[in-house]
Amino acid sequence: MATRNHHVCYVVPPYLLTAIADSSSNEDPIRESARNALTMHKSYVGKREKRFAALTAPRGLKAAAAVHQRKSIVPDHMLQHIADCEDVDEDTRACAKRDLEHIRNVHAKYQKAQGIHGDTSDQKTFAATEEPSDTTEKTYRAVYDAKHDSNEAHLPGTVIRVEGQKASTDESVNEAYDNAGLVLSFYADIFNWKSIDNKNMHVISSVHFGTNYENAFWDPEVAQMVYGDGHNFLTNFTGCVDVIGHELTHAVTEYTSPLDYTGQSGALNEHVSDVFGIMIKQRVEDETADKADWLIGENCLMPGVKGVALRSMKAPGTAYDDPRFGKDPQPDNFKNYKTTTEDNGGVHMYSGIPNKAFYNASVAFGGYSWEKAGKIWWETMQSGQVPARCTFIQFADVTVEKAEELFGDDAAAIVRKAWTDVGVVRKSH
Repeated sequence: MATRNHHVCYVVPPYLLTAIADSSSNEDPIRESARNALTMHKSYVGKREKRFAALTAPRGLKAAAAVHQRKSIVPDHMLQHIADCEDVDEDTRACAKRDLEHIRNVHAKYQKAQGIHGDTSDQKTFAATEEPSDTTEKTYRAVYDAKHDSNEAHLPGTVIRVEGQKASTDESVNEAYDNAGLVLSFYADIFNWKSIDNKNMHVISSVHFGTNYENAFWDPEVAQMVYGDGHNFLTNFTGCVDVIGHELTHAVTEYTSPLDYTGQSGALNEHVSDVFGIMIKQRVEDETADKADWLIGENCLMPGVKGVALRSMKAPGTAYDDPRFGKDPQPDNFKNYKTTTEDNGGVHMYSGIPNKAFYNASVAFGGYSWEKAGKIWWETMQSGQVPARCTFIQFADVTVEKAEELFGDDAAAIVRKAWTDVGVVRKSH
């Protein structure tokens, strides 16, 4: 375990888990469950910071991260399963057979170069690190059952449904599979971005992680999504497409403009995931910016909880207010930003400030959020102008610049006002 140095992002922020664990309004088993989830969160919280620190290091220092970044080809054992599966559609089977043949050719070349004949012990590692060929045009999804095992080392678990296969009898499996597809479709259709890495990286998910585990997360150690079943207060993680969009966008961020996972840059990292997660949800529900509810994780709260979601982008700080949860602590204006050592410098709490700015811009533009505001934010992340330790005002400046380039002076004024209204203002001299 000492060599594991990547990040893990969790859907449920640590301040919410802490509130559940500390509230005397909760029964002891519930508090203990929250403590367990918080312990797991804390045990991996350094992964994200280290991961993005590695990604944003000078080019010559990125060798350690390179192996993970190249893990974009589909493992041969998964392709074999897809190629042999009788209830996978013919087109997907054909693609899998083609890509499997490519991998085997790569293996053969590697073995010949290394003087290896018949020894396949290194094939799995090589397959995982070799770049995909230009002929790999299909993104493969696969959903596994973790069978309530909470040991991350045992992931992904038992394969249940793969690309092109018919629906399972397990609804969580189908939701994870279908909603991952909706996320991939959004990126492909709206931004012409192929899967997570723009190279058709496969998308793996594991459901039924742990016992009554009230969280879900993206784990780059094994490059996959992991879902708990939830328990007393939080549930339905596989059924929330915005949550899945949020988590998968953390992976997309690694391949666009990696933001250090601390302080303001970390809050922007969380913010970008919320922005694309909410746009995916609005696209699925066919909602314009002015008609949408702008709630992240609204279907994660169990009935009876005094709240509407995990976060509100329209009105940060109003998502919930329950004695068992505490009150949503997100501020909606930079005047309330305070330096803290909690949660990697408040990355989940202060994401509400830029979230409100994106909401402001989207509503001011009108129409669908991804038509103008979303495109501006996407071009910002693609620009190469977002530094690793980006501040709110630096990010705001790039969005204003991109708005002008894409849509003119009036659009730039709209975006600038959106940031000004949340207190992100460049100081005058």
